[in-house]
Amino acid sequence: MSAEQGRAPAPLEVIIVGGGMVGTALACLLGRAGLEVALLDAREAPLDHDAVGEGPPSMRVSALTPVSRQLLEGLGAWAWMASRRVSPYRFMQVWDGEGSGEVNFSAEQAGVPVLGHIVENDVTLAALEACLAELPGVQLYFGARVAGLEEGDAGRTVRLEDGGRLTAPLVVAADGARSPLREMAGIGVRSRDTGQVAVVTTVRTRLAHGGVARQVFLPTGPLAFLPLHIEGDDRHCSIVWSTTPEEAERLVALPGEALGVELAAAIDHRLGEVTVTDRALAVPLTQRHAERYVLPGFALVGDAAHSIHPLAGQGVNLGLMDAAVLAEELVTGRRRGLSPGDAALLGRYARRRRGDNAAMLALMDGFRLLFGARHPALTLARNLGLSGVDRLGPLKRLLMQQATGHRGRLPRVCRPLSRRDAG
Repeated sequence: MSAEQGRAPAPLEVIIVGGGMVGTALACLLGRAGLEVALLDAREAPLDHDAVGEGPPSMRVSALTPVSRQLLEGLGAWAWMASRRVSPYRFMQVWDGEGSGEVNFSAEQAGVPVLGHIVENDVTLAALEACLAELPGVQLYFGARVAGLEEGDAGRTVRLEDGGRLTAPLVVAADGARSPLREMAGIGVRSRDTGQVAVVTTVRTRLAHGGVARQVFLPTGPLAFLPLHIEGDDRHCSIVWSTTPEEAERLVALPGEALGVELAAAIDHRLGEVTVTDRALAVPLTQRHAERYVLPGFALVGDAAHSIHPLAGQGVNLGLMDAAVLAEELVTGRRRGLSPGDAALLGRYARRRRGDNAAMLALMDGFRLLFGARHPALTLARNLGLSGVDRLGPLKRLLMQQATGHRGRLPRVCRPLSRRDAG
């Protein structure tokens, strides 16, 4: 374990375990507010920033909402991301592959410039790492593997495999869906196998995507074509095909040409011929929700607290919102003289986030079950439902608010500048 900054460290206020997008965003938010933070990650080194966003696109992408973009702009990360590779989409098409139901969304209808951006995860993370380099109050530790978590009078102590120990009033687990730290803290999790596997890859299509995110509900699960802009070419898409384990095994075993034929047919040839440009990977989908988000001196954020079906691309957005809300509560508490590990302070964070996350998990699960049903009556109902949504303005606007992240009480850093003094 070695700190990346050559200075005598001040007493730590917060230890964050997990240097992915959510953990790094939280470290940026707290560091900018003047807190003394340690960020620990098992990776041996930060990303190579010169290589990120160059060459073929990564298969690991996220659909960042306008609210998440506002957060990243506030941290100073977005300009770096935009200088590399971000792919805006202004329209969404969602339809039932077994019927005629379809709904279309546009940024204009939502009252926003774009509905979101498809961004490679490495691009977002590299931008956040660049922001951290400007924050002397954040100590970075790479190659740091946690061996234990202890509770004492001074707060929580993280014990590392190399024998190092770090103590702070608050330890935050941002170490992923299978969070070892969550288990060490004794927090249970409700897990449910969705019965689906996500097949992910990258493709090039004959027709331009036109800045449209497309999703079709098939008998075995949803298939998304997420638009990418690569070196001025808007005929690239990131693919997320949620399907049965047996079908996923068959799809990833197909030669690229055969997989492209199946992808083109699955979306009714709306983008013409499809050419697979990368290998295909299968990722099992398990939905998880921690039984609680906090303990005295301990908190969960991101996938450590909740993991969601990729149906609406909301996973990282929910995690970034966790980071923004937790940072807001910690900074407010600090002004009032409260310790970062104060139980009441952490309880406010949990109340603000758990309900929103639970609602989104339930919504995605409901969609998955409805569109996975084969009963003719349910097929008719969902077709009528999709067509009805397309005609009903108020309901459509509500769904667009969900999709763009504009729901509930947003943290101040996630609000437009003109609204940051409100509520």
